[in-house]
Amino acid sequence: MVSRDNKRAASLHEKLQLLRSITHSHAENDTSIILDASKYIEELKEKVERLNQDIVGGTQTSINQETMPSVTVETLEKGFLIKVYSEKSSPGLLVSILEAFEDLNLNVVEATASCAHKFQLEAFSVECNHDQNGGIVDDQVVRQAVLQAIRNQITN
Repeated sequence: MVSRDNKRAASLHEKLQLLRSITHSHAENDTSIILDASKYIEELKEKVERLNQDIVGGTQTSINQETMPSVTVETLEKGFLIKVYSEKSSPGLLVSILEAFEDLNLNVVEATASCAHKFQLEAFSVECNHDQNGGIVDDQVVRQAVLQAIRNQITN
């Protein structure tokens, strides 16, 4: 029976020493080692929370700066030339942009798109003077609608 108790005590002591080394504790008694470990765990929880907040903030920054496609819209004699380019493709991005064209009553006459690794779209549209809500459609309205469709797709 004594041998069994000695094994348990030795095992507990070994585990406490391991906990002491993991938590960088300088405590000597068991209670202090456990208290230091508890503080260490709380510090780790706070670090994880800060890192998660940084990741969320960093993701928003990277969406705005790195993955946000460039959009150019040129006014042609009877329509627009719309070019969208991004280093990253996103599932559903092309559909979102085409839906934005539809909302603006733009009829796409010709388009070339690539969605494999990078996203590229070049579209020619026949100009409609008014969108579905009766607003005037110009190059800036088209550009803003495309950018909004991209933002909506990226954040979903």
